[in-house]
Amino acid sequence: VKPSAGATDTIAQLRTKFFAASQNEKNTIFADPLANQYAKIGKFDSAAWFAEVAAKRTNKPDDWLKAGDYYYQAYTFALDPAKQGALAEKARLFYEKVLGAQPGNYTVKTKMAMTYIGTATPMKGILMLREVLEADPKNELALFNLGMLSIQSGQYDKAIGRLEELVRINPAHTQAQLLLGIALMNQGERKRAKAQFYKVKDMDKDPAVQATVDSYLKDLN
Repeated sequence: VKPSAGATDTIAQLRTKFFAASQNEKNTIFADPLANQYAKIGKFDSAAWFAEVAAKRTNKPDDWLKAGDYYYQAYTFALDPAKQGALAEKARLFYEKVLGAQPGNYTVKTKMAMTYIGTATPMKGILMLREVLEADPKNELALFNLGMLSIQSGQYDKAIGRLEELVRINPAHTQAQLLLGIALMNQGERKRAKAQFYKVKDMDKDPAVQATVDSYLKDLN
C-alpha cells in the first residue's frame, strides 16, 4: 500500500509525540494509534511493534490479539527466512496469551498453527489444524489451510476432500473454489477442473482472478 501524504504526516506527528512523551504516555496514548496507522498503509512489522507496546501496557486479550494479528500479517508478507521466523515467534507469543484466556478461539489457534509450517516442526502446525477441525468440523479457515497445504505437498486427493467440504459449507468462498479447481487439475480430473474454473469465472469478475483462471483453462485446453 502506497501511503498518502496525509497518512505519512499523521504517522510523523504521532511518532514525534511518542518519542517525546513520558514512558507512561507513550504506552497509553500514542502506541495504539501508531499501530493502527501503520496497519492502514500495510507496514505490519511497524504496526506490530507499536501494538506490542500497547498490549504490554493494557495486558488485555483484545490487545494481545491485535499485536498477534499484526505480527502474523508481517510474517505472511516477509520474504527473508530469518525475519519470517522472528515474526512468527512473536505472533505465537501473543496468540498463546490469547488462547490462555480464550481456549475456544479457533481462528487464533488456526493462525498460530500456520506459523509452524515454515519451521523445523511443520507437523506441529498440521496437528493443531486437525485439532481445530476435531473440535469445530466446519471451521472454514482450518479447512482452507489444510486444503492449501495438501496441494503444496502434492496430496491432491486430500486437498479435494477438504476443499469440497469447505465449499459445501460456504459456496461463496471464491478462494476455496479456485483451489479446488487447481487440486482437481493436478489430480488429472480435467473435466471437473474445467467446470470448476468456469464456476470461479462466474463468481468473481475481478480482472486478476479472471486472468488467473484463464491461465489454468489454457493449460487444460
